[in-house]
Amino acid sequence: MEVMNHNSTLYSDVAMNLESTHSDVISISLFIAVLCLCLIVGHLLEAYRWLNESIAAIIIGCVVGTVILCTSKWISSCLLRFNEELFFIYLLPPIIFNAGFQVKKKQFFHNFLPIMLFGVSGVLISTSIVAAGSWWLFPKLGFGGLSISEYLSIGTIFSSTDTVCTLQVLSQEETPLLYSLVFGEGVVNDATSVVLFNAVQKINADTLNAQTALQIFLHFLYLFTTSTVLGIAHMCVNNPIYLTYLFNRHSSVREIALMVLVAYLSYMLAELFELSGILTVFFTGVLMSHYSWHNVTESSRITTRHVWYAFAALSYIAETFIFLYVGMDALDYEKWKMSMLSFWTKMGLYSTVMFLISIGRAAFVFPLSIISNYMHRSGGESSKISGHQQMVIWWAGLMRGAVSVALAFKQFTHSGVTMDPNNATMITTTIVIVLFSTVVFGFLTKPLVDHLLPTANSNTDKRNPHDPGSPKEDMTLPLLSLEESASENLSRAKENVTMLMDRPVYTIHSYWRRFDHTYMRPIFGGPCTDESSC
Repeated sequence: MEVMNHNSTLYSDVAMNLESTHSDVISISLFIAVLCLCLIVGHLLEAYRWLNESIAAIIIGCVVGTVILCTSKWISSCLLRFNEELFFIYLLPPIIFNAGFQVKKKQFFHNFLPIMLFGVSGVLISTSIVAAGSWWLFPKLGFGGLSISEYLSIGTIFSSTDTVCTLQVLSQEETPLLYSLVFGEGVVNDATSVVLFNAVQKINADTLNAQTALQIFLHFLYLFTTSTVLGIAHMCVNNPIYLTYLFNRHSSVREIALMVLVAYLSYMLAELFELSGILTVFFTGVLMSHYSWHNVTESSRITTRHVWYAFAALSYIAETFIFLYVGMDALDYEKWKMSMLSFWTKMGLYSTVMFLISIGRAAFVFPLSIISNYMHRSGGESSKISGHQQMVIWWAGLMRGAVSVALAFKQFTHSGVTMDPNNATMITTTIVIVLFSTVVFGFLTKPLVDHLLPTANSNTDKRNPHDPGSPKEDMTLPLLSLEESASENLSRAKENVTMLMDRPVYTIHSYWRRFDHTYMRPIFGGPCTDESSC
């Protein structure tokens, strides 16, 4: 009798597991079908640059969420539960790697200073303002109970930008400087926000004071530096494989597979050492396109041009997935019911967060633009950021997207589920901010850009080849020569110091080009004569 009872229990468990698996398959199939619908609608809306795929995915998500909510009798509006670990391990690395590999290196490194100012220093400033403002204003609105670490996490969550809407409106040919700044800042901003978020998680802070800020900054500096060095070292160690181990002409698949696995290995190594895999895989992508890609066979180079489209497609699907889920989760009745705040308190909370985001954004875009223009003071008007361009950069960073959602779910939920009213309030706040900023600001982006940057004046942003900031340089000129006398080397050093003081950005960029051409490429490979790829 006991054996029969045991067998019946076992059969019952197996049947329940099969039923659960079948239910998951149905949910995944429906979600993929809706995702395909988003891609089709996005393609149809490609001609209308004022309505982008992100807005379309959110609207479709809201419609589908409404249907699910009605059919489930107000139990749930989502087909799937968001797993933040799945996002950070499988979805985000291809997005960042694709951005690093496809980045226009000439524009990126030429504008490296303003990009790093906006992407790194800007995140620190914005996080400080949003965190301090939330800590001061939330209790006044009747919303309390959050710890100092949670306030700091809120600062990092709402400092991560989504510049897709603005990039779809801008033209890389007409406004190369502005496009490079917005794109570069968006990529570096995502990586920096994740690094700073991880740094905050490592600090157990009970009070918000100078000591806490110093600890977070030092840990952030440690993570940022070591993650960058790991990405560079990883490529320096693995790159000789492509130079010394010569694959035959039938090994294109192996070469491409090795490049993909090496890139993903850099991310996993960083996570293994408790560093920032996002920053590591970004610089791995940059260096892989700069060196490794030129070391494989010609057939592999032709093939990889198509393979990287797969990474771009995966990146696009991941971002669409997030916005589609945001649209569905916005109607999650349980989260809204769990929050104990009144309607007007919630509206005050949303308005406060949006106000802090705007102030935090303005607090670094305009001052850092002045610093960048001063550093480019001898480079001509084409290398300076005009007032209208500063407004576009400020506006581009007001929208929040996939990384903000993922960080919020990582902080305030466990596999997309939360039972705490404060955590539920912060999740719904993040959803509302992403919805509002993406839809409202996304609709207004094209009219604003058309007003600030009319087509008739767009050609002024193009770099003039006779611009004083872009003189012809001798790439074969060494930094120091052992064949010349000490007096000649000393005279050259004085000239370099003078040029560095007068034109710092151009001089540093010129030094890097010469160093890369003379020392790096002979060791790690790459086109030795093609200056356009520098």
